Amino acid sequence: MNTFLEDFYKTMKRIRTFEERVSELFIKGETAGSMLHLSIGEELGPTCISKAMNDNDTFTTHHRGHGIFLARGGDPNKMMAEIAGKKDGYCKGKGGSMHIADMSVGHLGANAIVGGGIPTVVGAGMSYKYFSKPSISVAFFGDGALQQGILYESMNMAALWDLPVVFCCINNQYGMGTKIDKAVAVKDFTGRAKSFGLNACSVNTLDVEEAYYKIKPIIDDARSGKPGFIEIECYRFYGHARMDKSPYRDIDEEKLYRERDPIKFAKKKLIDKNILSKDNIDKLDNEISNEMDEAISFAINASLNDTNEIFKDVYSNKNPESIKTRIKKIIGN
Repeated sequence: MNTFLEDFYKTMKRIRTFEERVSELFIKGETAGSMLHLSIGEELGPTCISKAMNDNDTFTTHHRGHGIFLARGGDPNKMMAEIAGKKDGYCKGKGGSMHIADMSVGHLGANAIVGGGIPTVVGAGMSYKYFSKPSISVAFFGDGALQQGILYESMNMAALWDLPVVFCCINNQYGMGTKIDKAVAVKDFTGRAKSFGLNACSVNTLDVEEAYYKIKPIIDDARSGKPGFIEIECYRFYGHARMDKSPYRDIDEEKLYRERDPIKFAKKKLIDKNILSKDNIDKLDNEISNEMDEAISFAINASLNDTNEIFKDVYSNKNPESIKTRIKKIIGN
């Protein structure tokens, strides 16, 4: 069996470090807004699923999607600049943390509405089937979306029409401040998916390699028109958003689950299997740290947009009126 553990570790560590730097960017007062939803503790899912996908596949993310985008090839400099609201960001700073998109790497868009990005992949899957393209489309969402009707409409349509689509739930145990067992009576989410006719599996492990080999058949089957559902169980290490101190969670619970860290697990496995030495890992960690430091510096030093940029990419390709002209029309002077 091939081992991708070194690549997996690098991806997870890059996600973790990027998110830590996003938090630093906020503390420095350089972010465009305060609603930054970090994915620290969730790195295993995006890493193993991205590895199973192909370059020509597409995906959507939710409000906690930085790590997913990074795993799929996102540029940390442009991502950080977008979070800072700068013109060198992916969407010229107008999308911010929760609305990044980049068609060149198959990112069909992040969506701050819970479950909002799910039906997009159904449309993508329809086009791939119609044009006989070998691509799949993956919807990433949190456990909060499991209570959204649009998910079940989308799963039903995907199964009914044999679409190359995968629905991936990153179950971090909390929908904002509500624990999952207080939101649903029965936590058999794969059972729900199977009832619509989807392939389904649930992953609850710290071993990213084990997770990869469990989810890969779901991804592969979707490519041949058998849609799937994947639940990745994990634990969100911090609050719902950057300013949330999670008073609704027990301190002992947080301590326990923060020790269940997939990155620590991967590091130990790399050393135990003599794939990398501790010195090798320290060197790799330092390279990643420097990469993300450069991303912060890039974002802080990037330029802001001209004010007229606000009106571009909204309704048409025509040059927008100046702010002064628009204000005069509104106030009638």
